[in-house]
Amino acid sequence: MEISKDKNILIVGLGLMGGSFAKGMRNQGFHVCGFARRKEPIEFALANGIIDEGYSEVNTDAISRADILVFALYPKAFLEWMDKYQQYLKPGAIITDVTGVKSCIVYDMQAILRDDVEFIAAHPMCGREVYGVENSTEKMFIGANYIVVPTDKNTENGIEICKELGRLLGAGKISVLSPEEHDEMIGFVSQLTHCIAVALMNSSDNHNLVNYTGDSFRDLTRIARINENMWSELFLLNKEALIKQMDTFIDVFKNMRDMVQNDDREGLCDMMRISTERRGWFDNK
Repeated sequence: MEISKDKNILIVGLGLMGGSFAKGMRNQGFHVCGFARRKEPIEFALANGIIDEGYSEVNTDAISRADILVFALYPKAFLEWMDKYQQYLKPGAIITDVTGVKSCIVYDMQAILRDDVEFIAAHPMCGREVYGVENSTEKMFIGANYIVVPTDKNTENGIEICKELGRLLGAGKISVLSPEEHDEMIGFVSQLTHCIAVALMNSSDNHNLVNYTGDSFRDLTRIARINENMWSELFLLNKEALIKQMDTFIDVFKNMRDMVQNDDREGLCDMMRISTERRGWFDNK
C-alpha cells in the first residue's frame, strides 16, 4: 500500500525515537508536525529541518489536520494524552506508536478510542544509547526489524498502513505479532538483555576496570547506559513476561555455575556449542 504524500503526519514526543521517525518521514516528502513538552526540542527540530512545524503546547488545529499520528511517549503518558485530546482527532485518523510494551496499552487504548479512528500498534526494534532529538537519525530504522501488533479490532487497511510506515523508514523485516506474543518476545530479546547489562555494571564499582577491559566487555554492556525512567516503567508494565525470562536465565546461569564448580568441562563445552550455533542464526541473517 502506498501512502499519499499529501497526508499530514503528527509526531507526539520529539525525543530520540520521535525525532528519528520525523526525519525519516520528512525525507520521504511528508509534511511533519511535532509536539513536545519543552520548547528546546521543538526549536532544535525546526532549526535542523526535522519537522515542518512544531509546538511545545498542544495545538488542537494541528491534531485535527493529522492523518497519521505517531506516539513516542511513555505508555502511561500515551494513554493520558489520548484520553484528554482524542476529541480533536480527524475522523479516519490512523494512530500508531513506538512503545516497547503492548498488552498493557493496546487493549486499553482501543477501548477508550472513538469508533471513527484506529490505533494500530507498532514497535521498531532499534535504538541508541543516547536520547533526545539532537541525537535522532533516520538511519536507525534502516535494516531494522519492525513489528506490527494488531488485534481483532484493527482493519486490514490500518495494518497495511502501519506496515508501509515501516517500509518507508527502511525497515529490513516487518513482522506481525499479537500483543501477548510481542511482550513475551520483548521480555527476552530486549528487556532481559538490559537487565543483564545493568546487573553486570552493578556487580563492581572498580573504576580502574576501564583501563583493562576489551571489546567483549564493552559490547556486552553497551546497553547498560540506560534511560532509567523509561526502562523501569517498561520493566514493571511487562513484569510477568520479564520475570519468567529472568527465572529461566537464572536457572541456566546457575547450571553453568555448577558446571564450573564441579569441573564439568564437557557440560560447559556443550553449552558453548549450543551458544555458538544459536548465535549463528543472527549472523546468517
